[in-house]
Amino acid sequence: MSLHLIKLAVGCESVKELKGWVAERMQTAKKKGLPRHHIHITRMTPKRVDELLGGGSLYWVIKGEIAAREKLIAIEPFRDSDGIGRCRLVMQPKVIAVSPRPMRAFQGWRYFTEDSVPPDLGKAAAASVAAMPEPMRRELRDLGLL
Repeated sequence: MSLHLIKLAVGCESVKELKGWVAERMQTAKKKGLPRHHIHITRMTPKRVDELLGGGSLYWVIKGEIAAREKLIAIEPFRDSDGIGRCRLVMQPKVIAVSPRPMRAFQGWRYFTEDSVPPDLGKAAAASVAAMPEPMRRELRDLGLL
């Protein structure tokens, strides 16, 4: 059974915006001749690396709900220029929309078990849900219609 991480996408307003951020970072990586992986740096290093890399994803919380995920491909602890321990969460640069689920704010990241993850939205559902204005989608979700 895979283990996942869950993290807030601070400053991100929608899945569409997250996809835009990732695409922008991939263009920058391409221009610099770097590998095209989405990297998110965090302070704490997960201890359960083998479980996370055995099919795990990083689930993103956007505006109070779990909304998307990216597959984890590496976890790289390192020390920054100030000597502070950090961790690179390396992901495939493909943002996958998931069935939105409310989630309270928290700091850092948390482990997220396989039985807790929301299902991926199919391509047709993801496109139609993504095309909705954010307030409408949230209201439909709150009413149990989405």
